[in-house]
Amino acid sequence: MSVIDQVKERLDITELVGRHVRLQKSGRYLKGLCPFHTEKTPSFYVFPDDQRWHCFGCQRGGDIFNFVMEMNGYDFRTALEELARQANVTLREQSPQEAQTESEAERLRALLTAAVTYYHTLLMTAPQAAHARAYLRDRGFTKSTVETFQLGYSMDAWDAGRTHLIGQGYTVEEQVKAGMLIERDDGSTYDRFRDRIMIPIHDRRGRPIAFGGRVLQSDQQPKYLNSPQTILFDKGQVLFGYHLASRAIRDQDAAVIVEGYMDVMIPHQAGFRNVVAPMGTALSEAHLAQLQRLTHHYILALDPDAAGVHGTLQGLETARQTLDRSWEAVFDPRGLVGYEGRLKADIRVMTLPAGLDPDELVLQDPARWEALVAASQPVVRFYFNHMLAQEKPDEPKAKSRIIDAMLPLLNDIGDSIEREAYTQEIAQRLGVDARGLLDRLRAMDRAEAVKTQVAVRGTTPARTPTDLEAHVLSLLIRMPDLKSRVDALLTQMDLEPLGEDDFPPEYRLIWVVWAHQAEHPNLELADSLPSDMLELVEAWHTQALPDMTPAQWERDIARTVLRMRDRLLRQELQRANGNLGAAKLDNELEVVAGEKQTVMRISDALRKVQSALARRSALG
Repeated sequence: MSVIDQVKERLDITELVGRHVRLQKSGRYLKGLCPFHTEKTPSFYVFPDDQRWHCFGCQRGGDIFNFVMEMNGYDFRTALEELARQANVTLREQSPQEAQTESEAERLRALLTAAVTYYHTLLMTAPQAAHARAYLRDRGFTKSTVETFQLGYSMDAWDAGRTHLIGQGYTVEEQVKAGMLIERDDGSTYDRFRDRIMIPIHDRRGRPIAFGGRVLQSDQQPKYLNSPQTILFDKGQVLFGYHLASRAIRDQDAAVIVEGYMDVMIPHQAGFRNVVAPMGTALSEAHLAQLQRLTHHYILALDPDAAGVHGTLQGLETARQTLDRSWEAVFDPRGLVGYEGRLKADIRVMTLPAGLDPDELVLQDPARWEALVAASQPVVRFYFNHMLAQEKPDEPKAKSRIIDAMLPLLNDIGDSIEREAYTQEIAQRLGVDARGLLDRLRAMDRAEAVKTQVAVRGTTPARTPTDLEAHVLSLLIRMPDLKSRVDALLTQMDLEPLGEDDFPPEYRLIWVVWAHQAEHPNLELADSLPSDMLELVEAWHTQALPDMTPAQWERDIARTVLRMRDRLLRQELQRANGNLGAAKLDNELEVVAGEKQTVMRISDALRKVQSALARRSALG
């Protein structure tokens, strides 16, 4: 029995769903209001016999894994780990070191949970916390929000937290490891957090992993103090509020990214729950990787001062380098073929009124916050306006610098009509010819073609014809008449003629340009190939060839093509089998069926290629 089946056997879907949905008996089934969309009449059903659920309103459904993934914004692996933990199912045997590390992590989570309870109780009841309660009231916090975020208070003492946690059974060493104590050079310790509002930081599952402490005295520094890095907490990996925002981000298909704790909590209190914040760091790849699971729409809330603009620009560049891209072939009138990476994301920038943080704006005027979110600028327009403010756009060199800065952003736009519209807008405002700007954009595509192609495969093009593809290309370029003879030989073996799909992106450019040149003899390779690719081709021409007859070269190329296809099909089969296994784990039946067909198709093609390779008599 698989671990997935074990988890399903030990956990009851009715009990699991019932933690989130008020279910009522309806014949053999149970029904309730769907937690994934707004409705007044129940259309959400649980089927205990099949251990499945389905909503006939929003058409979502599945098993316990799908439910946990939808509710919490988890990927399948995270859902499996969480449900396996609840079901007391071991996913795999741990090494002694892994078991020790996990045991230590669980111990520290329990310690931090105890600390959350301790600080929260102090905030709500202790006379010494009266000024902390007054501070939160003055900042607009309701009791409900204080409880939702489990806010607390740390006593103005050097050892109050340490003493309490020791009383709960946690050692000084464990408290140091959890970041609760600071150790002096002489080995003595003291509480890291003193006389501060305590803000628990949670992981994606909602488990406490660290704290942020906010000062209550204006002369205290730093204003915010975070836990240090521990085995549970890496601030570059954590988005504050993610565990409470993930469902809203998925439902609204947008994530608003702000700067601080208050900027998350107050909007959440006002009903704007798709808001998260990095932990005092720049937006990182890890942050964006988490958000990509929920949405492709990102709104960066910008403080209008210089530091805010700088932080936003930093976040934009991280997003451009990190977020998923769709790769599409491009072909220009001169025959150049390459691959362009179009960003699969809508990144916008929301500019806040001067002097107002998000929490202050929401408290003053929630409708204005909502309007500013809706009116957030596309990243291209924001960055263009920023460049106009930084440069002197009337000067020719400044125009060139602005255009150079804008071209990568324009190239990221996936929709060609939208891309051209922005190009026209920029050209008009700069007073330059739009056709010239489009030509520069295309020129950049050509110059970046090789780099872009390498990014698709994550490989580096060889500079000598020592690999299979380069060997074939170098021979065909020098002996173009062999192409038809090789195609004839492949056709005799019931295989497709040589084509661009036989070459990876880093060589496909050369292949297509060469093939296009064969149909248009007046063209030269130099007319279409970027300089570095042209240098590669020219280097091939300088290498001496063995003394072989055309027939021998014909068989050599055909044999090399078969080896290329054998390798490529093996890679595709491995990838398809991996997708099939993942689909089975995800219980995606339609995907499973589709991947099974893909595996069969690739397997059939691989058998044909291997059969041809085995026929040595045909190839000599």
